[in-house]
Parts: sequence; C-alpha cells; structure tokens
Amino acid sequence: MGKGGDASAGTTLGPMKLVVEKSEKYTWAEVKKHITPEDAWVVHQNKVYDVSNWHEHPGGGVIFTHAGDDMTDIFAAFHAQGSQSMMKKFYIGDLIPESVEHKDQRQLDFEKGYRDLRAKLVMMGMFKSSKPFYIYKCTFNMTMWATAVAMVYFSDNVAMHIGSALLLGLFWQQCGWLAHDFLHHQVFKHRKYGDLAGIFWGDLMQGFSMQWWKNKHNGHHAVPNLHNSSLQSQDGDPDIDTMPLLAWSIKQAQSFREKNADGKDSTFVKYAIKFQAFTYFPILLLARISWLRESFKTAYGLGAASDNAKLELEKRGLQYPLFEKTGIALHYAWMFALSSGFGRWSLPYSLMYFFTATCSSGLFLALVFGLGHNGMAVYDATSRPDFWKLQVTTTRNITGGHGIPQFLVDWFCGGLQYQVDHHLFPMMPRNNLAKCHKLVESFCKEYGVKYHEADMWDGTIEVLQHLQNVSDQFIVDMVKDFPAM
Repeated sequence: MGKGGDASAGTTLGPMKLVVEKSEKYTWAEVKKHITPEDAWVVHQNKVYDVSNWHEHPGGGVIFTHAGDDMTDIFAAFHAQGSQSMMKKFYIGDLIPESVEHKDQRQLDFEKGYRDLRAKLVMMGMFKSSKPFYIYKCTFNMTMWATAVAMVYFSDNVAMHIGSALLLGLFWQQCGWLAHDFLHHQVFKHRKYGDLAGIFWGDLMQGFSMQWWKNKHNGHHAVPNLHNSSLQSQDGDPDIDTMPLLAWSIKQAQSFREKNADGKDSTFVKYAIKFQAFTYFPILLLARISWLRESFKTAYGLGAASDNAKLELEKRGLQYPLFEKTGIALHYAWMFALSSGFGRWSLPYSLMYFFTATCSSGLFLALVFGLGHNGMAVYDATSRPDFWKLQVTTTRNITGGHGIPQFLVDWFCGGLQYQVDHHLFPMMPRNNLAKCHKLVESFCKEYGVKYHEADMWDGTIEVLQHLQNVSDQFIVDMVKDFPAM
C-alpha cells in the first residue's frame, strides 16, 4: 500500500512544487495490483500516481473507478486544463510503456488520433457555452412549472389537474437535463456556480440531491456498462447495478446464486429475471420514487446507494450540506402545497396527483437513460477497451423516426440524443453537440469503430430484445443446472 492521501513520504517541498526524490519505474502488471480505494494507483500520460485514500478529491469517489488503470482520457474528459497540477504530490514514478502488452502501434496511433481530435475541438471553441441558449432553457422550464401550478390553483377541473400532473412530470424531466448540464460544468467556468445551479434545478425543483447525482453519474461516465472487477474495487457502473430486478448480462443474472447461497430470495430473483422484458416499463414508472429516496438519505445522512457513495460520505461528507438540506426541504414544501391543491383536495385525490406526476417523470427520464445505454455492450472491468471504444460501444444515439421528428427528439432528450458524443466530451455544452457529432462520426468511420444510432421506437425494441435474450439464456442455464425445474 502506498502513500496515497498522505502524499508526503519520499518528497521534498520546494519553493513552488513537490519534487520526487527518486523516479521509480513500474510495469503495467504492477499497476494492476492496486485497484481498491485503500490501495489505488492510477496512470496519467505514462506517469504513475498513488491516490490511495484520497477522499478529498474535488470530484469525489470517481477517482477510484480507475484504480489500477490508465486515467489519461477520462481525466481529460472531466477536468479543465491545468488540473493535472494537483496530481504532482501523488506522483511515485513512471510506467514502462513496453510493459503494456495489449497496445500495438495501431492502437497507439488511434489513441493519438482521438486526443488530437479533442485538442481540435478545444481550438474550435466547442467547449464554450451559449449563455442565451441556457437563459432560454431556464426560462422555458420555469414557465412550464408556473403553468402546472396555475392549472391547479385556478381550476377545479379534473382533466386540468391530470394535465398539470403530466406537465409537472415533463418539467422534472427537463430539469434533469438542465441540472445535468450545469453539474457537468458545461455552462460556467467556475465550478461552484455550476454546483449551485445544480442545487437549484436538482434539490429545490426536483428533490434530487446534487451530491448523490454527481457520485452516481460521474461513476457511470467513467465506467459505462462495466461490471466490477472485484467486490473491493470501485470500477463498476452504478447505473447497471439493477439486480435483483433487471440483469443486463448473463453474468449479472447468474450473480444472484453467489449472493443467495443460502437459498433466500432466489425464487423472486429467478422470476424477476425471467419476466424482465415485461416488467421493464413498470419499473421505469417507479424510478423517480427510488431516486427521491436515495437523495433524501444522502442529504440527511441516512445512508448511501452504493459502496462508493457510502465511502465518499463517510470520509468527505456533503460538499454543500446546508444548501442540500434546505433545497430538498423546500422542494417537499412546495410539492406538498401543490399536491394538496393548496389545501382544497382530499388525501386520495392528492396522492393521485402526486403519483401521476412522479411516475410520468420517472418514465420520461428513464426512457432516455435506457435508450442511451441499455442493450449495448457490457464488459468486465478487467477487459474494458480503451476510453474511446468503451464510450462508443456502450452508448446509443437517438434519432428521429417512426413519425417522431428530430426537433421533438432533440427537445425531449435534452442533448442526450447525442449520448455517444456527450460521453466522449461530457463538458461540451449541449448547444455544440450537433456540430461535434459530425466530427465524431467521421473519426469513427476513419478508424472502423462501431457507432450506433436508432430512433426511439427501434431503440426501445433493442432494449427489450436484449433483456429477453438475457432471460432466455438465464433460463437455459437454470434448466441445465436443475433439470427438474
């Protein structure tokens, strides 16, 4: 185990920087041994850093998703230029490039190609946001909210109230896209401004904890559609940690046997996986309820949704505790007033309004999430491809089609119709993704990298077919192991 968060051993403090007294040389095999938060080595541009127990990392626990791996490209995707200066104190030596056996000259040329493309996009100003665009989006969202409130306050018509609930659900979905943009620091150079805007659109308007979201979503971006390499590592995608309800690979489906060696709950899991293609949409309807629960727990210190989030909260705590708690409390205050018809409605009627808004929003949000990644390639963390291929092969872009025009897809998906491009360049503002898409598509064709797009209908069919394929294989394996079933 190395120095990690201590970062003082073996260094001397000069006038302006830390200087490593001795530059060690490490093989790739040696780096791969250090894969847990307590013992985490990462590689950046062939330099090795020991970030063990660095829970003060400004971006949170996402730093540990690349323990024992090369973080060069995901670091560039998440950080502003110059951020690597913070890494100097963790430097322990250099990687021996020749020890990385899986990289031939073609792979090295490919990596240089996409790094050059990123530099070109920076020079083109593609990472600069359009402030008028975001003023328009914020204003439009608040107009949706005000309209939903007015439809309740000024009317006693049932159809008007149902319409208000559905509009509120759509408002929450669009708030999700705005919070997403601000918290990816697409809009402001100063990250604190993005965080505070994220608290407004997340905690106050949606009831979602900013820190809960950042931990979960940044981890997803770093390792999309990856299964953990071990129980102790943090290199798995939290967004596909959906057992026992949904299995996105046969390995994930089989994992319940290990977790339920005593036989408990195995019947439930067996039938959940068997019928998951049919329960997928009902589960999406309840997604927002789960996110509200996890957000409340995070903000008020009542638990965490994952081991990574738990470790982050225990070691670091909330970044903005007062703002998060206050924002979520105020969210439930205004939501209670609206769901009660400002005191006019009965409890059953209030619950009808609340669940219509909540379930529709869960469906609207999760539909886009699901189309973005579900049914695409799933990897073990130990056999992940390079950064570009990982992001492209695990991600699906959404196009217009089957009677749904592209402009409506663009509005509904909030930039995530360009999910591939967004995953490659998560700090690129939404207003520039269409331009970026053409360059990314051309680059993928040049290097023969699979690039997948589908319209909303075909994409949904692909997701359901993938779930059914996992179910079918799971049933076949169960019959082989237990012929009497």
